[in-house]
Amino acid sequence: MSDTGTPRPERRSIRLSPEEAWAFVEGSHSGVFTTLRRDGAPISLPVWFVVIDRRIYVTTPPTAKKVARLRHDARAAFVVESGVRWVELKAVHLTGRATVIDDPAVAEKVREASGAKYDAYRTVRSDMPAATQKRYSGQGAIIEFVADERIVSWDNA
Repeated sequence: MSDTGTPRPERRSIRLSPEEAWAFVEGSHSGVFTTLRRDGAPISLPVWFVVIDRRIYVTTPPTAKKVARLRHDARAAFVVESGVRWVELKAVHLTGRATVIDDPAVAEKVREASGAKYDAYRTVRSDMPAATQKRYSGQGAIIEFVADERIVSWDNA
């Protein structure tokens, strides 16, 4: 039973199907993107992202450390999660490879999708501190994360 007293649909597993997992990822606002330092230590950072054809795209300043880390080691991970109460906890964890892309057609698609998803949440550039304005000026680098087939997921509902 749900909190409203209505029956929940029966699930055979707490694992999400690939279709459910990707739908959850696409509908999430923020994700956590993990890259590896040269010594192998993982660095996990929150990011805004878009999904196009089951590929995750992150736009970042070209001088961001994650860009340098990916050029050294393309292995990466990505996770999205939601919920506060135990019964609401839901997450998808993906592993795969990420690269900085140079294809102008893909970059334009990513920028359009990112604008549609996040423009309502962006801070007006003139309201940002000067250092932040400088850091985020320009088009930015676009990272493409391609997940492998291993999807770790759960939905406690």
